[in-house]
Amino acid sequence: MRADAARNLSNVLRTGARLLAEDPGASMAAIASAAGVDRTTVHRRFATREALLAAVFQAKLDSAEQVLDDARLLQAPVPVALHRYVEGIIPVSREWPVDTGRMMQQDPSASERRQEQSQRLTRFIERAIDEGFLRSDVSAAWARAVLDQLVQSAAHQFPDMAAPEAADMVVDTLVRGLGTS
Repeated sequence: MRADAARNLSNVLRTGARLLAEDPGASMAAIASAAGVDRTTVHRRFATREALLAAVFQAKLDSAEQVLDDARLLQAPVPVALHRYVEGIIPVSREWPVDTGRMMQQDPSASERRQEQSQRLTRFIERAIDEGFLRSDVSAAWARAVLDQLVQSAAHQFPDMAAPEAADMVVDTLVRGLGTS
């Protein structure tokens, strides 16, 4: 793919993610206009809005997969892995704000990938509990839900907060609320 075509595709996907998060009924024409490309450019690559949405979902999942890999959830020390994950996933959530619940309803392959990623994160939370980093009297499901909500809050309610600072806040809040110390 030519460099300009790759830039256009990236811009269309990111713009599509933002506009579809704000308005799930956003038209292809509106997305093309906001992305600064011709409507035919978008239609040449994506036959339907659903095809564009599926590509946005896959891009979000690709980014999340990279964060999970880079965090080394099962190899790095728990505090290090947790901070790496949170610091990486906040920008992903900001860049790809489409709802994963909607993704799971509309795209079976995306749903399967999302579930695999979710299981990786749940195994990490279980590890954090097993190793005494998080309290053992709190279920892994609860700890995971709290982590997810903290990440969402940091990413979207405080969009101007830098990812490292937001990660510090999320990790501190999680550990002080559910930690053993």
